[in-house]
Amino acid sequence: MPVLVALIVTAGIVTRINIFDAFIEGAKEGVHTVASILPTLCALFFLIGLFTSSGASDVFSFALSPFANAIGVPDAAIPLMILRPLSGSGAMAFFKTIIESFGVDSFAGRVSAVMLGSSETTMYTVSVYYGAAGVKKTRHTIPCALIGDITAFIAAGVLVRLFFK
Repeated sequence: MPVLVALIVTAGIVTRINIFDAFIEGAKEGVHTVASILPTLCALFFLIGLFTSSGASDVFSFALSPFANAIGVPDAAIPLMILRPLSGSGAMAFFKTIIESFGVDSFAGRVSAVMLGSSETTMYTVSVYYGAAGVKKTRHTIPCALIGDITAFIAAGVLVRLFFK
């Protein structure tokens, strides 16, 4: 970090830019960006909490169980499939539970790890980036991103079964 700071200061001196003023302007823009996306993030976190505490995730897990088992996803990883597109931290907390319950080298642990590594927190990413850019209509972004997540979940079940079972 000290080398990076020294490089920035040196570049500022060479190009004759007032580094402190540039820093203050950047900080102001950062605060403005946070203020503009905060309502979207609050709504997203509220809906995630509502979804998990209402029992809706359990209903979806039960409904998805036959499909998930057909593609090789263990029952323990089904809530992770539901939670991952919504919340990265929630998915990581659930992943920790899977690892503690089944172990790192278990089938459920491996499938869950591949799911986390190959999918995205779609709703969070869209809300942050589109909220910061002021985009109101997501058009095809969310359906396409969710298709990518579903593809990652299917591939996780199939490939872990193929290579490790």
